[in-house]
Amino acid sequence: MYNSDMPSREELPTTAQLLKSTAIAAVAATAILVTIVLPSEYAVDPTGIGRTLGLTQMGEIKMQLAREAADDRSRDTAPAPAPRSSIGGFILASIIGTAHAQTAERTDETVIPLKPGEGVEWKMTAPNGTAIRYSWRSEGGPINYDMHGTRAGGGRETSYKTARGVAFDEGVLTAGFDGSHGWFFRNRTSQPVTVTLRTTGAYTNLRPMR
Repeated sequence: MYNSDMPSREELPTTAQLLKSTAIAAVAATAILVTIVLPSEYAVDPTGIGRTLGLTQMGEIKMQLAREAADDRSRDTAPAPAPRSSIGGFILASIIGTAHAQTAERTDETVIPLKPGEGVEWKMTAPNGTAIRYSWRSEGGPINYDMHGTRAGGGRETSYKTARGVAFDEGVLTAGFDGSHGWFFRNRTSQPVTVTLRTTGAYTNLRPMR
């Protein structure tokens, strides 16, 4: 079947032409890498064009999120405290169960100031199945947070919910086990931030973790 004429030797590009095209492509690729890819992906802007176009700021945000994720992974993989003896755990579980039976529902409003770069953890003690209604709002800028719990007697933390760069959240925290439950808030902005946390439920010992 006839498709097209084969090109003649004269119509084929010469070696010089191929080298010229390759050089032009290499220069164009390098220019794109330096002015677009490096600023937008890694916040590296040797020419200053990326910041003018707003790409360097995008890269800085991506790098900050990457550092946040690394910090979270480091915290999650930290060695867990040594578990207590089975007798101690039984006694502690019995104390928590008795306290739950006697704990009335309470409501608290907690004001948490955060300096630039500062992080703080607030938790409460509650047995398995406790439903705690909550809402929090940050003033001064958005924050990063991780809502999680730690089993009574020690053990690895379990994350219920996490987000970055938000200024408000509300819902119900349902304890998945006997232990302490709450939030880790971090201010990654350059300004002081104040978080106002409101909680309602049958819990005890709402406090900052030191």
